[in-house]
Amino acid sequence: MNKELVIHTSAQGVQIALLEDKKLVELHHEKSDASFAVGDLYLGKVKKLIPGLNAAFVDVGYEKDAFLHYTDLSPYARSLLKFTQISINTPVASQQDFSNFTVEPEILKTGKINEVLGQRPNVLVQILKEPIAAKGPRLSCEISLPGRFVVITPFNDIIAVSRKIHSAEERKRLHKIIEAIKPKNFGVIVRTAAEGKNTAELHEDLNTLFAKWKAIQHNLSGAVPPSKILSEQTKATSILRDLLNADFNKITVDDKQLYSEIKTYIQKIAPDKAEIVALQNGSSSVFDATGITKQVKSAFGKTVNLPSGAYLIIEHTEALHVIDVNSGYKSVSSNQEENALQTNLEAAEEIARQLRLRDIGGIIVVDFIDMKLPENKKKLHEAMENFMKIDRAKHAVLAISKFGLMQLTRQRMKPEMSINTQEQCPSCQGTGKISSTLVLEDEIEKNISYLSEHKHKSLIIRVHPILYAYLTKGFISIKRKWSWKYKISLTLEANTNYHLTEFHFFDKQEEEIKL
Repeated sequence: MNKELVIHTSAQGVQIALLEDKKLVELHHEKSDASFAVGDLYLGKVKKLIPGLNAAFVDVGYEKDAFLHYTDLSPYARSLLKFTQISINTPVASQQDFSNFTVEPEILKTGKINEVLGQRPNVLVQILKEPIAAKGPRLSCEISLPGRFVVITPFNDIIAVSRKIHSAEERKRLHKIIEAIKPKNFGVIVRTAAEGKNTAELHEDLNTLFAKWKAIQHNLSGAVPPSKILSEQTKATSILRDLLNADFNKITVDDKQLYSEIKTYIQKIAPDKAEIVALQNGSSSVFDATGITKQVKSAFGKTVNLPSGAYLIIEHTEALHVIDVNSGYKSVSSNQEENALQTNLEAAEEIARQLRLRDIGGIIVVDFIDMKLPENKKKLHEAMENFMKIDRAKHAVLAISKFGLMQLTRQRMKPEMSINTQEQCPSCQGTGKISSTLVLEDEIEKNISYLSEHKHKSLIIRVHPILYAYLTKGFISIKRKWSWKYKISLTLEANTNYHLTEFHFFDKQEEEIKL
């Protein structure tokens, strides 16, 4: 699979498109004034405890207080509170090495929020979910700093290796390396990308993350809530950090500064991939030049068409998303069951893409075309799970119910991507009404009459192709009648760029005549 990243910069922010085999699968938008992004660290102030929800509302500077549930406190919440308080009250020059920090006992999994945050302290929190609709950000006290190959978690000494690394020997090797190089009071999660990497590469990644933790410690010194302590990387670099692998073959950017930043970042994390970064020059948008704009327009509507002629209807309700699969005009066989299976498999692949592309989260219910055979239902369920494997968001796919419905759940980290694919009609200007053909014909004739009276003996009229066909139809066409009536040479030309009721007059030098 070939992966390509296309990055378009504008005054409003940065748009990032991820393509797999030239097909758009993810679209991200980072506003120029972006804040409260997933991974950002803030010093917040506990404002209100809600014992009934076992949660707290925390002021992190957003217009609405952020939400922190007990289950997101982290077992090491007391250690985090202690570290936060010490760091705030200690000048940078006097701060101690974190390896000398004394970790506090873990909190109870079934405890109460007021037992931990009863004093409404200042607390270091990480954005777990961006603000969505009327809700403030969702917070976590389980601080984690992701790198290219590893993720560090403070206040513990746990080492974990990604389950996606299947080789027992490789897992053991990575565990030994991390055990030898990690300092006290840091847990380390080894990512899938670390497979096959040597000690020096892992050590460099760890040192970068330890430097980040030290920066957090420094930034907390004298800090007053609410304030941002550390910002996550930009969307472009965080996507590259998480996804960059041998499958990536091109990164196209249309901004010189961003091109330079990404080139530097790639040279740092994967020097062998630095040549895949390209700068797009030209007046047209990089999204237009690469065909992404067209893909966006065709993929974000309520109706999504499939190559077979089948189509999806995607509806959003307050509680869930509903996707309806409708059969197409092509048949693979005379067997109705086989046709239903093939259409459903095609739809399942597109649904998995749509969930990533729109970042649809929560409960999703899919109404596939009815199938009778249990083995076909099982094939569809297995195919859906397989198509969803490449999705980075946590998800679950249930088997098809007796009503023929498939239920999915998918984690949503940011507001759902919604793009309006409808445009105002240039003919009616959104009114839903245009001039009738007779009225339009009369309007053109009046202009011809006026111009003939003002000594124009030769005219070129450019119109929409449909109007051209109407005016030139038959041997004694409307255009011919006008020529005879006004004793004028008329040339009619079709222009596909015009809207239906648009027309323009030109003289024989092809200069437009303004009326």
